[in-house]
Amino acid sequence: MVVMAIDYGDARTGVAVSDPMGMIVGYTTVVAEWNQDKAAEKVAQIVRERKPDRLVMGFPRNMDGTEGPRAEKYRAFAELLSEKAGMEVILWDERRTTIEAHNILSANGKKTKKHKKNVDAVAASLILEGYLRFLG
Repeated sequence: MVVMAIDYGDARTGVAVSDPMGMIVGYTTVVAEWNQDKAAEKVAQIVRERKPDRLVMGFPRNMDGTEGPRAEKYRAFAELLSEKAGMEVILWDERRTTIEAHNILSANGKKTKKHKKNVDAVAASLILEGYLRFLG
């Protein structure tokens, strides 16, 4: 089963797609787009190209499990993406993925200024890895 994970953001949206066996991350990219509608269309294009069986999108929660302040914006994007891609979007707890992504990049010698280009793809990979472990 191919799973595609999305780390939605205001300016950049990270995308990670599993290998056909649903075991590891096989593809990552970042969609640089401020406009929500255009971002959803670009991600939907990746869905059409990669043909995943499932779409999983990171969903902001507070550390106590309650919904974060950006939850409604993420729900709206998930609904828009679902319409454009013709697939259900599963909302997945993304607590700490961006922090972990920054830590991974720092541990690998990337300068903080250069994190912007990669952090969303790494965060999407972490969302994907968490979901694949869940399916496990």
